[in-house]
Amino acid sequence: MSQDQPLNPLHGVTLQAMLEDLIERHGFPGLADRIDIRCFSHDPSLKSSLKFLRKTPWARTKVERLYLEDQAVVARNRKRNQRRAAMRAHRAAEEAKAAAEDPSTPAPSTLDPSTLDPSTPDPPTPDPGSE
Repeated sequence: MSQDQPLNPLHGVTLQAMLEDLIERHGFPGLADRIDIRCFSHDPSLKSSLKFLRKTPWARTKVERLYLEDQAVVARNRKRNQRRAAMRAHRAAEEAKAAAEDPSTPAPSTLDPSTLDPSTPDPPTPDPGSE
């Protein structure tokens, strides 16, 4: 009896997956601070928390709400980071274009030490006495 639920953001997400994600992000002490439920503050474990949340609808609702809020924050941060990366790429392209147009401006270094692979050996230098 599978029903499509296109408007349900929790469709297909198990309670265990939600709880594991929240525990990974906040830990049990963080969950206990955010949601006042004893299973998060007194001798917490994934198994006991799942058992309690499956039997207690009001607690499960609080956990689901926190999970949705967390997912919104993750999505917002992802979009912000993508915008910042695009801005950095645009700025670098503008700087390279300006440096190409104006030869008096020092060009950015093409040999950035942070991009060098330290495991690559230096090429051998010719011995002046071996010729």
